[in-house]
Amino acid sequence: MDRRSFLALGAKAAAGILVAHAAPALAAVPTRPRADKGTRNLAFYHTHTRECLDINYLRNGKYDFKALQQINKYLRDFRTSEVYPIDPEILNILWTIQQEIGCRSTYEIISAYRSPQTNQKLRGNSDGVAKRSLHMQGQAVDIRLTGKNTRMVRDCAVALEAGGVGYYAASDFVHIDTGKFRTW
Repeated sequence: MDRRSFLALGAKAAAGILVAHAAPALAAVPTRPRADKGTRNLAFYHTHTRECLDINYLRNGKYDFKALQQINKYLRDFRTSEVYPIDPEILNILWTIQQEIGCRSTYEIISAYRSPQTNQKLRGNSDGVAKRSLHMQGQAVDIRLTGKNTRMVRDCAVALEAGGVGYYAASDFVHIDTGKFRTW
């Protein structure tokens, strides 16, 4: 075996050892909730439109396209009626929170999709609205879980590490998004 082959073999062996040692740590890293083989249901009450929606968005491990369309319409920008696709991952996060808390309560929707125009208008009225809000990408919701303390909902969402979690105690709601994990 020549020197180059010997060094290459040594490098491969070292890489294998590193991967073997890293594998258990990587397995412990929390991942985002993923679709399973069952049915997933969520119930919503929109605090501004007073509309209700109780829907199975996942059946036999597959997203129900018609249900997702209904959810898109339901979580529209209620100020402009503009409809935008909602990231199904946000639904999985909401469903997982319910599973972790052990309840089937209705989610009260304060805000979901926001058009860029609505976001700009809200930014003019508040310092708490992000210029590049994930609400404009259909990747964020502001919620309460009926009958549950919002602090408990926040703590559960933070433990999932599945996206951004903001807690607004004075307004009594939790912001959840599918961006990178961060809290405020």
